[in-house]
Amino acid sequence: MKFHPFVQFVRGIQGKLQTNILGGINGHNPQHIAFIRQMQRDLENADLKAIPLENLDVAVFDMETTGFYPDKGDQIISIGAVKIINGKVSEDSFYSLVHFDKPLSSKIKELTGLSEADLEKAPPLSEVLISFLEFVKETPLVAHHANHEKSFMQYSSWKLFRTPFKHRILDTSFLYRITDPNKVLWKLEDICEFYNIPVKDRHHALEDAKLTAILWCCLIGEVNKMGCSNLKEVYERLARLR
Repeated sequence: MKFHPFVQFVRGIQGKLQTNILGGINGHNPQHIAFIRQMQRDLENADLKAIPLENLDVAVFDMETTGFYPDKGDQIISIGAVKIINGKVSEDSFYSLVHFDKPLSSKIKELTGLSEADLEKAPPLSEVLISFLEFVKETPLVAHHANHEKSFMQYSSWKLFRTPFKHRILDTSFLYRITDPNKVLWKLEDICEFYNIPVKDRHHALEDAKLTAILWCCLIGEVNKMGCSNLKEVYERLARLR
């Protein structure tokens, strides 16, 4: 069946209106989505592999969650981050609780020190993530055993903004596997103690981010001594270990 051009035009307008209406119903803020997509375009043009590690500015982040599986209903309840500028942990930091209106398990309360009252008046995750991304901008991210943070960021970005999470996330294990391939230290406090980094205020998102940042700087020094001066050389060394 052939449609008249005007009919096709009207149907196209209707389709766009329907998309906008549904987007509003589902809570997808067009300004938030536009901001993230612009950031993604900027990220695609960034080439970090040749930058000397000691000159690579990063944002180290950590999050507290109600569990390990975002696709099964576990949620982010706090995010903390600190920047490393010119090889040093800076005073530039980010921290926010995230709104959560369900009972917290006794284990999470004990682990994080947070309560339902702390989270009831906190901003929603969509606002917190936008504030976090405005803080980090195009800076690459670092996390300790980053799969946890990566899975929640990917899930939340798609659920809230219908866009994939494209920030590069570097893992501390990229570096300490080079310094000692046989080292199996999974917990943040264990590897910090190994490198004589004082451990305090564990399971607070900002304090854990600061701890991870100190560890990252320490590990940069260690891999530099072994001849890895940038991410390209780090990846090449890791590939030989597999």
